Amino acid sequence: MDGIVWFFQNIALAFYNFAYAITHPGLWLDWSNKESLMRFIYYGGSVEFFFVVFATFLVFTAIGIWRNSFLWGCVRGLETMANTIGRVAAWAGLLMVLQQIIIVFMQRIFSAAEISFGFGKALTFDVSWWSEELKLYNALVVTLCCTYTFVQGGHVRVDLVYSAVSHRTKRIIDMIGSMIFMAPVALITWMYGWYFLWRHLVVPNPSASDTLDRLLAKSRALRWNVETIGFSPNGFNAYFLFKVLLVTFAALVFLQAIAFFWRSYLEWKEGEESAGKYLDKDKLGDEDAELVANIH
Repeated sequence: MDGIVWFFQNIALAFYNFAYAITHPGLWLDWSNKESLMRFIYYGGSVEFFFVVFATFLVFTAIGIWRNSFLWGCVRGLETMANTIGRVAAWAGLLMVLQQIIIVFMQRIFSAAEISFGFGKALTFDVSWWSEELKLYNALVVTLCCTYTFVQGGHVRVDLVYSAVSHRTKRIIDMIGSMIFMAPVALITWMYGWYFLWRHLVVPNPSASDTLDRLLAKSRALRWNVETIGFSPNGFNAYFLFKVLLVTFAALVFLQAIAFFWRSYLEWKEGEESAGKYLDKDKLGDEDAELVANIH
């Protein structure tokens, strides 16, 4: 009973906490104030923040059950965000290839020790720095294109049971899977990634076990200490960006789990004819040719 009371009490408090945060932005967005920054760090990985997100999900779902068009709008908005971010981040793959070609030419043909890039004031680093920086492009593709690939249906899957069941059963499986597997894993990744990120940005190091009062006490000695240590003396030294991408990845997957739950519910409710409704899927050249041939 205590757990049930705690759960519903936090849902009720979420509306107050959200309203208070919106009406008092200086308490957590004014990073010139050390206590404000520490509040931002604390609430970013807190139970209070989770229940604000969860309560928002419940409200949007309730409105969507009453008015399906609203929920379709939310689905389209979240899927458009995933597609847009993925389509832009996918160009990092091309940049990675081009940069690797330049590095090979500069090293093997011109025997250059440094590479400069830019207009006016050039960005100059050792060749090893540019070589290790290629990992960042790979991380951009992996973390920012994951939900885009999910929306496009590009992830590998084995449908031994799923493919044999009816449309409505598939949608039920999708709803259960998004809430039991996809969202919790994204939430756990966020919780670990959030404090992992901030431990490489500020000192004293914040901990997930710290209370708000303890973090506010630590804020007296708070200062920025951005991680700039590379694996080699002249290598890439902005590894804090990987921590930022980890948190971004978790947030995108969590939001896509919600969008997938809503889409599955709507397709379950509206029937088989709604499968793939409003889904913005990319078409390759051969698919376009096949479409033209079918029209003719």
